[in-house]
Amino acid sequence: MLNYAHPEVLVETQWLAEQLDNPNVCLIEGSINPKSYKNGHIPGAISWNVFSELMLSNDRTNFDPAVMERLLSRSGISNNSTIIVCGEHPAIGTAIFWLLKVFGHKDVRVLNGDPQKWVAEGGLLTTEQIKVTQTQYSVQTINTDLRVMYEDVRQAMERQDCVLIDVRTPQEYSGEWFNVKPPEGDERTGHIPGAIHIPFELTLNENGTFRSVEELQALYHSKGITPDKNAIAYCAVGARSAHTCFVLKYLLGYPNVRNYYGSWNEWSRFPDAPIEKNSDRLTQTTS
Repeated sequence: MLNYAHPEVLVETQWLAEQLDNPNVCLIEGSINPKSYKNGHIPGAISWNVFSELMLSNDRTNFDPAVMERLLSRSGISNNSTIIVCGEHPAIGTAIFWLLKVFGHKDVRVLNGDPQKWVAEGGLLTTEQIKVTQTQYSVQTINTDLRVMYEDVRQAMERQDCVLIDVRTPQEYSGEWFNVKPPEGDERTGHIPGAIHIPFELTLNENGTFRSVEELQALYHSKGITPDKNAIAYCAVGARSAHTCFVLKYLLGYPNVRNYYGSWNEWSRFPDAPIEKNSDRLTQTTS
């Protein structure tokens, strides 16, 4: 598949259509808006809401194995299931992929393209909710190599062999926005000093599919992000950066790629964390 390093982690809509009746293939459709699944989804898809099921109230990723075990079990997923992930937002599927890999699930794949591509190619949507038979899922291992924490990022800033990638919007990177809006109260805006800005959407075609290896290599190499570097990606809460990690690790085969899952939601709340705005390096402190 377009010479990707690990083409086995991507599936096309045609393959998915042929597997809808396969009991070992489970499709997870992630969403932010609860109404999106009810309004129409790919037949057989299981709905996971990002905020209510995968994150804590402080917008941090929930890494409790017991919570993940319960979610997978009530979704009818076993340790041997092939899990296909997609979402209403292009970063949701890859974020779920990353989280499932952190929890050690072996066979996880991403639908190449969004549900709109499914419809454009003749696929039907349904409003029927799938009935599942509950399983007894057991998390076997936690892969901590896929993520980094605040102190890891602070140390990486001083290393020549490390590169930080900010995958947010230009408004977030420049300091105009805090996440998707102007800052309020003590919310600090900007980016981590030295971080290279590459919005995650630049890796996608208009139909939500991933761009070719040659296009992706040109995108990252032009910014000095090469396979010999230790790459750390971040965004606002770790979802969009998981998308970039997927591209670098699985499509381009970069050996050392990690997601700063705390991302700007965490970094900006440390009073002594250095922040850069509009290329002027500074350290902000709360009053």
